[in-house]
Amino acid sequence: MTDQDQATPDPAGSGTSPSRPTEPGRTPTTPATVTPRSGPRRRGADRAGKGHDASRRHRRGRGVPLPLLLPALAGLAFLLLPLVALLVRAPWRSLPDQLTSADVWQALRLSLLCATSATALSLVIGVPLAWLLARTDFPGRGLVRALVTLPLVLPPVVGGVALLLALGRNGVVGQWLDAWFGITLPFTTTGVVLAETFVAMPFLVISVEGTLRAADPRYEEAATTLGASRFTAFRRVTLPLIAPGIAAGSVLAWARALGEFGATITFAGNFPGRTQTMPLAVYLALQNDPAAAIALSLVLLAVSIAVLAGLRDRWMTTS
Repeated sequence: MTDQDQATPDPAGSGTSPSRPTEPGRTPTTPATVTPRSGPRRRGADRAGKGHDASRRHRRGRGVPLPLLLPALAGLAFLLLPLVALLVRAPWRSLPDQLTSADVWQALRLSLLCATSATALSLVIGVPLAWLLARTDFPGRGLVRALVTLPLVLPPVVGGVALLLALGRNGVVGQWLDAWFGITLPFTTTGVVLAETFVAMPFLVISVEGTLRAADPRYEEAATTLGASRFTAFRRVTLPLIAPGIAAGSVLAWARALGEFGATITFAGNFPGRTQTMPLAVYLALQNDPAAAIALSLVLLAVSIAVLAGLRDRWMTTS
C-alpha cells in the first residue's frame, strides 16, 4: 500500500477520510489563521489611543513659561480689577432704594423698551440682509459686507453725528421727512431706537450670516424642486435651521443696544423720561449721585454676565 492510499482520521471523529496527495518536493500547507476584529490590531489601536491621551495630558500638565505667565496674570488682573472695585464699592444696603427710585426706574424702563425695539427692528431688516450676503452673489458684495460691519469699529459718537446729518431736520433724508410727513427723529424716543439699531444690528447680521454659511443649502434646493417658492423655502426650511444663530445674534444685539451711549447722546440727547437711557443716567448720576451711578452700573454688569452665560454653549465651549 502506498502513502497516497493511507487514510487519515477524520477531525470530526466520523470515520476516515483520504488525505490529499502532495506533489513531490512540496510541503503541505496549513490553513490561514483568521484574526478576529478584537485581535492584536485593535488592541494596538487601543494602545495607540491611550498613548495619545497620555501625551495630551502630559502636554496639558507642562509648566507655563514664566515670560508668558506674568503678562497673562497682569492682563487678567487688569480686566478683573475694575469689576471687583465696582462690587466692593457698591452700596449694597441702599441698593434696593436706589433701584426703586423714580429716576432710576424711569431710565431702566426706557432702556429695556428701546433695546427691545431696536432688536426687533434689527431682526426685521437684518436677517434678510444676512441672507443676501450669505446666499447671493452680486458685484461688490465684499464692499457691502464691509459697510455693514463698519459700525462695529466706528466710534459711536461718529455714528451719532452721521445719523444727525442723515436724519436730522436739515439732514439728507430728514429734511424731506419733516417737510412731507412732519416727522422729526432727533431728540425723540424713536431717535434712541434708531441710534441703538445702527450700532447693534451688525452683531445680528454677522451671527446670522455665519450660521447661513454653515447651513447646507441643499435643503432649500430640495424644497424648491418640490414646488416651494424661494420665500416659502426660506420661511419653512431656512429659518428653523438658523434659529440658534438668530437667537444668539438677537441676544448680542439687545445687549449692545442696552449699553449704547455715544450715538444715543449725540443723536437723541439726554432728556429724562424721553431719551435718557441707563448709560446716560449713569453718566449724569456720576456727577450728582455716585451711589445711583454704581447701582445702575451693577444692573448693566448683571445683564452682561447673563448674556455671556446664555451664549457660553455657542462660542465659549472648548472642543
